[in-house]
Amino acid sequence: MSKATKIALLDYGMGNLHSASKALSAVGAEVSITNDPKVVAAADKIFFPGVGAMRACIAGMQENGIDEVIRHAVFNKPVMAICVGMQALFEESAENDGTPCLNVLDGKVKAFDPTWTDENHQLIKVPHMGWNTITGMDLAHPLWRGIKDQSHFYFVHSYYCEPADSSQVAAVCDYGQPFCASTLQDNLFATQFHPEKSHSAGLQLLKNFVEWDV
Repeated sequence: MSKATKIALLDYGMGNLHSASKALSAVGAEVSITNDPKVVAAADKIFFPGVGAMRACIAGMQENGIDEVIRHAVFNKPVMAICVGMQALFEESAENDGTPCLNVLDGKVKAFDPTWTDENHQLIKVPHMGWNTITGMDLAHPLWRGIKDQSHFYFVHSYYCEPADSSQVAAVCDYGQPFCASTLQDNLFATQFHPEKSHSAGLQLLKNFVEWDV
């Protein structure tokens, strides 16, 4: 019997830790909710959640040393970030009149433009909340195994990431305009949507991350 993958679920006071932990455990991971650098160092992989305002999230990361944990981990082991965790990886967010982020990835986090219109020519609602499809994935990549193009995932956000390098865009969602729904660089994978709230497709994606051999 193979050994369970140990995942450090980063706790800095800003994330839906219970649902993420439950979902990761359901797909076979051994999960530790932690901000202890020693526990993180002993883990096989890192899961980086995020919910709430960016400035408060960055402050929570800095207070708990999670900012340095992430900067170190991206060079050492697989990392998956979701929602505000994904946004925090970039240089700066437009939220709170401009908030410096972790600067792990080149690019900005921008606010949705409320003048955008959807396929029915109706103004989009901000925040973008609910189910939407993603497309543009490399379905041959192990992270997307078992997931179909235009699969539905659950989103809750008012800001979106715009990577400086378009090759880092791993999936796209359309909400008035196309935006980056997922990014991938080497051992760093991130999604704007919440896989832990996305039923079977979300669980499959988490399972793929748990089994990902980088």
